[in-house]
Amino acid sequence: MLTLGLITDLHFGPEAGFAGKLRKLTRSAPGLAKAFVTRMNDVVKPDLVVNLGDDIEDEDHDADLARYAACVNLLRGARAELVNVAGNHDTAHLAPTELLAVWQRPDLDRLYHSFDRGNFHFVVLHTRERKDRDVTVGEEQLRWLREDLARAHAPTVVLMHHSAADQDLRGNRWFEGSPHICLVEERRALRTILRESGIVRAVFNGHLHWNHLDVIDSIPFVTLQSLIENLDDDAPGRAAAAHAVVHLEPNRIVVKVEGAERATYQFEA
Repeated sequence: MLTLGLITDLHFGPEAGFAGKLRKLTRSAPGLAKAFVTRMNDVVKPDLVVNLGDDIEDEDHDADLARYAACVNLLRGARAELVNVAGNHDTAHLAPTELLAVWQRPDLDRLYHSFDRGNFHFVVLHTRERKDRDVTVGEEQLRWLREDLARAHAPTVVLMHHSAADQDLRGNRWFEGSPHICLVEERRALRTILRESGIVRAVFNGHLHWNHLDVIDSIPFVTLQSLIENLDDDAPGRAAAAHAVVHLEPNRIVVKVEGAERATYQFEA
């Protein structure tokens, strides 16, 4: 069995409102991230810590780079291998080479890749958002994904920032009525590749700032709540303090979402 600790949308940086209200409790991000690392080390003791992206609330290049490095370095305090996924705020002012340098991955030349750990294969995708326009992965990445899964023989977990599910966005205060900036444009083609591979056991993403589960073609698509989402309507607010602990077995996956809005999902292969 492999155990993963998942965290997403930490948004280190200036406070951010939406529709005139305080929505992201960014001032709480460092403390909540430290608490996550402490729980990983003292309680969960995972094999991997997965950071699903949007580590920063983007502002400008220099501030973003400093905050991005601070966030990743804090997460590196967990006594487990750290796997990073690039989010749209992370890449607003930072180049892929800068993110890879912070990740300490000189072996990579792009933000999507795959690797094997234990009896599982992992795929990290890079979803690219053009602000207020669309979210895409592109034909080159889709071709790479198809070829990568054809070579893999182990049960596979896919990690990405935006969602590849056709989520019902009603009630989402960030994205209701705006699927083009939270759902991958080529999601049907992407899901076809995942389904036809016959080996994908789960897909995890962040970005939408809520907990959500969709099961499509027998594949669970799990969206994890933002660490610093304000659960109240405005200031002073309560942070979601969300993270997930995932237990992977070849024929079973158990997901436990911790924080203020807890959930448990179990999937049998």
